Amino acid sequence: MATIANLNVKNDGSLEGTLATLTVSAPIAIVPNARKAKESEPDFRIISRKNGFELGAGWNRYSQTTGAEYVSVSLSAPEFGTIYGNIANAPGEDPMKKVIIWNPPA
Repeated sequence: MATIANLNVKNDGSLEGTLATLTVSAPIAIVPNARKAKESEPDFRIISRKNGFELGAGWNRYSQTTGAEYVSVSLSAPEFGTIYGNIANAPGEDPMKKVIIWNPPA
């Protein structure tokens, strides 16, 4: 499992950090979607902190095996195509630190 972002949880429920791959390093923010009107719309928007462009979205999901809640994300940009991943706790004991784990295509 490859970590592609390190994130810090903010007091307002958003997350900020850096998306980092072999070719891309970009500051991002993952913010709650305040305009969500339908169940199918994302729970979060992923925004570039450098220029304000939207890079992707995130949806609250529940594990089929454990029932644990997690956030599934999708990011897209010409530099890297489409990336799918999940937000998870970062290694260590700090609940304010999260990571995005890349889900490579099968």
